[in-house]
Amino acid sequence: MPQIHVRQNSATYWTATFDHGPVNLMDPDTLYELDALVSRLETDPDVQVVVFDSANPDYFIAHWDMAADPQTVVGMATESSKRRGMHPYTDLFTRLSRLPVVTIASVRGRVRGAGSEFILACDIRFASRERAVLGQFEVGLGAVPGGGTTAWLPRLMGRGRALEVLLGADDFPGDLAERYGYVNRALPDGELDEFVDGFASRIAGFEKQAIVETKALVNRVDLPSDDEFVAALNGYFASFSRPGTQARAAALFELGVQQPGDGELRLGHHVAQYKGDAGVQN
Repeated sequence: MPQIHVRQNSATYWTATFDHGPVNLMDPDTLYELDALVSRLETDPDVQVVVFDSANPDYFIAHWDMAADPQTVVGMATESSKRRGMHPYTDLFTRLSRLPVVTIASVRGRVRGAGSEFILACDIRFASRERAVLGQFEVGLGAVPGGGTTAWLPRLMGRGRALEVLLGADDFPGDLAERYGYVNRALPDGELDEFVDGFASRIAGFEKQAIVETKALVNRVDLPSDDEFVAALNGYFASFSRPGTQARAAALFELGVQQPGDGELRLGHHVAQYKGDAGVQN
């Protein structure tokens, strides 16, 4: 079954909806589907804007699947990643940020770790004030964020707030994420879909050449370099394999992480409760 459902609302305006399991985990298959979608967006002559959303109101993208086989993940390859000499994860996110298309994340539910890194690679982020929860919990595991968050967040919110997000490894509700610059705007949940659709439809009615050229000029100002993404992923691979990180991850699995329920809903809380051999305390 496909994880991403693409709907062409018109030739110029597409919607891509994540729908993968009970908490919308990202895994190798997600990357391959996203790679194919990004390739379509790179070459389609008409599309001007794509909105990414979720079929699950509680989870936009929970995070990377921590149960995925590490050797499979390290050994992944796509035609683009081989050509550019990058891991597909890094290749995908750098290409996403450079698309000749406006990318909008419409965030309802939890979006942490790899999910947070995905929406940061999008051009624009709108969130549900009541239902969006954002965060980077990797440091709480003993790992390094691997998808470029360390490059994006300081540019968006400044060094101090970026370190608060990354080192605190806690959850940020939609309204606080808006104040920090994590998202462009947080809207009442009942207004989110209409607002995003109206904004995307507006862009879809403009001239594509002007959109592409304007985005390219903005990218010249503050787009992170590929090297920043490569360094982050190398740091993640090295740190996630450490025994302490694996012990923390195992304790979270015992608590029910990656399944619907309190372990995943309050992940930002639980990563700070690890007590060594005693595991994670409630």
